[in-house]
Amino acid sequence: MAAAAGLSGGDFSDLREIKKQLLSVAERSRERGLQHSGKWASELAFALDPLPLSELPPPLALTEEDARDLDAYTLAKSYFDLKEYDRAAYFLRGCKSQKAYFLYMYSRYLSGEKKKDDETVDSLGPLEKGQVKNEALRELRVELSKKHKARELDGFGLYLYGVVLRKLDLVKEAIDVFVEAAHVLPLHWGAWLELCNLITDKEMLKFLSLPDTWMKEFFLAHIYTELQLIEEALQKYQSLIDAGFSKSTYIISQIAVAYHNIRDIDKALSIFNELRKQDPYRIENMDTFSNLLYVRSMKPELSYLAHNLCEIDKYRVETCCVIGNYYSLRSQHEKAALYFQRALKLNPRYLGAWTLMGHEYMEMKNTSAAIQAYRHAIEVNKRDYRAWYGLGQTYEILKMPFYCLYYYRRAHQLRPNDSRMLVALGECYEKLNQLVEAKKCYWRAYAVGDVEKMALVKLAKLHEQLNESEQAAQCYIKYIQDIYSCGTREEGKALLRQILQLRNQGETSSTEIAAPFFLPASLSANNTPTRRVSPLNLSSVTP
Repeated sequence: MAAAAGLSGGDFSDLREIKKQLLSVAERSRERGLQHSGKWASELAFALDPLPLSELPPPLALTEEDARDLDAYTLAKSYFDLKEYDRAAYFLRGCKSQKAYFLYMYSRYLSGEKKKDDETVDSLGPLEKGQVKNEALRELRVELSKKHKARELDGFGLYLYGVVLRKLDLVKEAIDVFVEAAHVLPLHWGAWLELCNLITDKEMLKFLSLPDTWMKEFFLAHIYTELQLIEEALQKYQSLIDAGFSKSTYIISQIAVAYHNIRDIDKALSIFNELRKQDPYRIENMDTFSNLLYVRSMKPELSYLAHNLCEIDKYRVETCCVIGNYYSLRSQHEKAALYFQRALKLNPRYLGAWTLMGHEYMEMKNTSAAIQAYRHAIEVNKRDYRAWYGLGQTYEILKMPFYCLYYYRRAHQLRPNDSRMLVALGECYEKLNQLVEAKKCYWRAYAVGDVEKMALVKLAKLHEQLNESEQAAQCYIKYIQDIYSCGTREEGKALLRQILQLRNQGETSSTEIAAPFFLPASLSANNTPTRRVSPLNLSSVTP
């Protein structure tokens, strides 16, 4: 089965062979009820040129065991497609073929997940969700472990075993099994995606022994986006476009998400608008698009998007989040929270809705509900810096600076070059009277590109407080120089008022304004500027 890898890593010279592989794995995924993996492979295949009849992959061959299990499999698959998982599993018990056995185990797993979700939804009201478990997981682990030791699991079976281990919080074991699944069946996107969800930093990535296949390039691009290594991600996606995937809506959407993550709002909006033209009935990633419209206060466009998605499918989580953002922009926070709750009834593990709901509760001054919502977001994904940052802001409101410091630190670890996190950390240190640490944070915030020009003023005031008048003066001078060089018309008048206020306070003289100002060499890195915004503007969803 390892031969299915075909071309080696980075080798896209034979796009016809890649298309054959994608069509084949799409069919195999669908046979096993893995609809998302099947869709991903189909969309990627669609982006490549059509194959002539003579080159289309042949129908999948049946083994003797497949033939014996065919009647039970066909019946059970019809039940599975109708989400009658217990019924499907009942008719598949005793089946020996790899395909029927996978569907049997997967049906049992999904039955447990559905029961868990139903129980979770019942307790969602006041956000008092208990630790609801999938009761089937332990049994599944025991059975799959035996098969694994006997080397009887194919690539799909290994994938399911990895999912079960991850759900039981056996992260190290799950990573090993997903890597094994990627080696055995490199074309199955589901295994790569699960691996993405378990990699927390670039160091972990270095130690993974990944198969040398062209699929690895898609994995790396995706994980770089997840780890906020946006420059590397964009380079990877550009190389995939150059290799022949320029029509791939998946890649276009990922590039839009990448620009969203570095807050290049104009670029992200432009790409999302282009994506909408190519795929007008697409719902995936439209919640991320709505976040951008929200940040820009584009009410008519957000209203149009919400109505459009409602017409397509009003019971999708993304649709509910878009409508929630629309009501939030109109300051109807109760209605917004209602739609985020509706999204969570549809999918309790939907990260974006938990975070956005936390923001709404913050707006409604319901800090305890906000804290619970952010905690749920972190349960779903510990890499969600917005939830850590939201918790920091909540504890800031509650005047609990030690808690606040812990959560801002976690957010900063995930976004080391985000000035919002650094300024928040600096303010926290100030409240705790750790002024040296506060100064470091403000310096760093300025160095990484503090678009809203908060860091220098805060730093200047800190120097004043410490009677360091020379350093304070230099900060004010640089602040004014930056304002003069700022070409944004909207902020111009407000910035001029600030300059006049500073002058009136006698902080600087007209002769000082031209004085040179130098940053310490260690802090002179000029990274992509980011903006500190209100909690609601922090919303984004990683697909």
